[in-house]
Amino acid sequence: MTQAYPGQADWHPSFIIIGAVKAATTWALEQLQVNPALYMPDPEPHYFSSEFERGEDFYRAYFEAHVGSGRMLGEKSADYLAHPDAAQRIAKMLPHARLVVQFRNPVERAYSDYKMLYRRGTVKEGPEAYLTSLDNPQPRFLNDGLYAQHLRRWLDHFPSEQIHAFLYDDVKAQPKETVEAISRHIGVDPVFDANQARKKANNASERFLPLPVRKILAPLKSTIAPLRGHPIFESTRGLFAREIAYPPLSPQLRLRLRDFYAEDVEQLGKLLGRDLSGWLNDKPRDVQNSHGEREHSKVA
Repeated sequence: MTQAYPGQADWHPSFIIIGAVKAATTWALEQLQVNPALYMPDPEPHYFSSEFERGEDFYRAYFEAHVGSGRMLGEKSADYLAHPDAAQRIAKMLPHARLVVQFRNPVERAYSDYKMLYRRGTVKEGPEAYLTSLDNPQPRFLNDGLYAQHLRRWLDHFPSEQIHAFLYDDVKAQPKETVEAISRHIGVDPVFDANQARKKANNASERFLPLPVRKILAPLKSTIAPLRGHPIFESTRGLFAREIAYPPLSPQLRLRLRDFYAEDVEQLGKLLGRDLSGWLNDKPRDVQNSHGEREHSKVA
């Protein structure tokens, strides 16, 4: 199944998951990849962000083998949302692309992003070194969670009806409905993988291979990826995987982060038509729309 628009090359993707990082974008990718009507490459191309200088041939290589397959082409690169040039670049090349964006409590997202780079060995100090100011070696931890600021930039280049937004909370509460809403937005019949849905998005308790082992295996990432989920692979991995003890996010720093994000969260709620105040409360609650109902979001 393909969906062509004027000026669209046969290898151009018709839809893109643009982020946010650590907001269940991989969960959405894996759910869509089980749909036989769709093709989405893995790993992420990052073409419109960090890999743009590599040129269109680099991007085409992700899709050209599937041209003529009858499948709709799409991709996921979670760093697009916050990248200052991605929206403009995509609008120039793919002005009719359907966009999917996911948001998560920005405090939890920032800490989750920190933990990811901590286990990779990219950052070595506690969260206070990175989550107190944008002026630090990893400003993305804080900057990526300024969702309203980033979303407005995308709305400068795309009409709101081309952007479908949902929340990390939706994935946890209504995974099937979330997949159905995404599928309707991009224009395919939904296929829901219940087994995949049981995987916890960004599972904080997941066990990981020790850093030296992961560095050895890093060049083999594309070869190993298809083996994930196979019983033999997972049992072998389980022999070496260990839980990681992360430096904690202190209550004081958590409160500072809530203050940092408060205004942006309020503005995002207005853009989405959803009550996001639960993100800023001590006890997170169900995120609802202005009518007290849970629903998926069309950007205002």
